[in-house]
Amino acid sequence: MKKIEFFKHSINEEDINNVNRILRSIFLTTGEEVSRFEEEFSSYTGIKHTIGLTSCTAALHLSLIALGIGQGDEVITTPMSFCATANAIIQAGARPVFVDVEEETGNINAELIESVITERTKGIIPVHLYGQMCDMKRLREIAEKYRLKIVEDAAHAIEASRDGIRVGHLGDTACFSFYATKNITSGEGGAVCTDDRDMAEHLKRLRIHGIDKEASERYTRRYQHWDMPVFGWKYNMDNIQAAILRGQLGRIEALWKERDRVWRLYEEELKGVNGLRLLRTLPHSRHARHLFTVLVPPTRRDSILWALQNRGIGVAVNYRPIHLLKYYRETFGYKEGDFPVAEEIGASTISLPLYPSLSDEDARYVANTLKEIMRGKS
Repeated sequence: MKKIEFFKHSINEEDINNVNRILRSIFLTTGEEVSRFEEEFSSYTGIKHTIGLTSCTAALHLSLIALGIGQGDEVITTPMSFCATANAIIQAGARPVFVDVEEETGNINAELIESVITERTKGIIPVHLYGQMCDMKRLREIAEKYRLKIVEDAAHAIEASRDGIRVGHLGDTACFSFYATKNITSGEGGAVCTDDRDMAEHLKRLRIHGIDKEASERYTRRYQHWDMPVFGWKYNMDNIQAAILRGQLGRIEALWKERDRVWRLYEEELKGVNGLRLLRTLPHSRHARHLFTVLVPPTRRDSILWALQNRGIGVAVNYRPIHLLKYYRETFGYKEGDFPVAEEIGASTISLPLYPSLSDEDARYVANTLKEIMRGKS
């Protein structure tokens, strides 16, 4: 029986050598390697300022703080995401307010947002789910109409664009993840990007306790005393993480093409399978190809998932809707039926293996095994 992992990273010998170079150097924490990564990431995204962090969750949290969103405020977001999206709103002292998602994409339904805006609403966090961008042009119209801030959760979508707009180009900030299963990875890690220079400087202070001089400034030149003008957190990316990322960033388009190859093979092989639905890639949209999910009948989802595992295929569920997680039900009183489209996707979805080194042969094995299971042959 084949063994096909759900995910394999694309770290190569160049990346390992980059890490060795840092480990043999004197400076391991935030320093020149992080600065170089930040410059290169901004060059790739077209967003002026990048601040390297420990996670995308940190990026979301600090974005809200830097934008002045906190106690007593409300932030609108989607229930169809990892819990970190909503958790960051709570960490900032605000309250998450959910609206349902689009049936075809799983992304936040922009046409539902105005119905939940109140005098306490201060921002929107759209999530570019699975790698496909939300309708940022419509979201920007709403934000301007109601004077709201937009923090883009782009954990899945570094390479994405839609209607000629790239990730982060219409938001106040964009937040990225370099977690173990992301398109480029440092195991853990993240970044926040903004075109606002003053905000970028503020975010740099917030990521290191609120102090005004990072270690590289204090210890690699004539000693400078530091102060703490604001309260901050310990969220700074280190040189080791940056070293792992820089080589992958240089290969990011080649890695995307390999995932696109697997994606197209899945789409072709799974076309027209009875009882199976694929989410739609919109026209005029460049999908980042982060997660390939299939939707199956909810009553069969877990048995199909387990049958795939029994055939050696790694799978995942992305995601159970946030509002139905125990904490959110008990804290905010959410219940089944509140967001039916998100609930249907959450009860139906299975994520299949998708990564650059997955061969056509193995991808066909995944697709053919799924088809056999769907037809009751396994």
